[in-house]
Amino acid sequence: MSTESAPREERPYDISELRSAPSLVMVNTGHGKGKSTAAFGTVLRAVARGWPTAVVQFLKSGNWNTGEEKVCRELGVQWFSAGDGFTWESDDIDETKAKAVAAWDFSAQLIAGGEYRLVVLDEISYAMTWDWIDAADVAAALESRPEKVSVILTGRDMVDEVVEVADTVTEMVKVKHAFDRQIRAKKGLDY
Repeated sequence: MSTESAPREERPYDISELRSAPSLVMVNTGHGKGKSTAAFGTVLRAVARGWPTAVVQFLKSGNWNTGEEKVCRELGVQWFSAGDGFTWESDDIDETKAKAVAAWDFSAQLIAGGEYRLVVLDEISYAMTWDWIDAADVAAALESRPEKVSVILTGRDMVDEVVEVADTVTEMVKVKHAFDRQIRAKKGLDY
């Protein structure tokens, strides 16, 4: 570790002009690993602050038995697995699409209802990029959400309409991934 001090980063703003916001819209996107994992880390922060929190998963079904679902349910997070798996595993793509549409309708109600301080829409980007749900409707719901409702949206290739209304957008960049070496997802690390 270097003993030299790092150069002080220049701020593009005057710190005295910072303000508080009652809620935020955050996007975790990109082709790197960690989009959902980052969202679930924020879920833990919200729960630790006593925030009512909900997660809606757009691809995963209730059969996945993930570690994050198990722990979050134990902590009181409302968890809704609305999908039926990855599209390439679908036996009926029309049913898979219908589930995504229903998941969005349900999510829009969760957001508008204002009961939850944090709502995570996990892997929602796919339903928008495949034109299953209207990106403009999602963006409008985010813009008109109740004042205290924060929303995190995850998934690759997040649509421009959502990126535009988001407060924070983080792109996960893949440098290297075990799957590229034909290594399966590992319980405890990946789910």
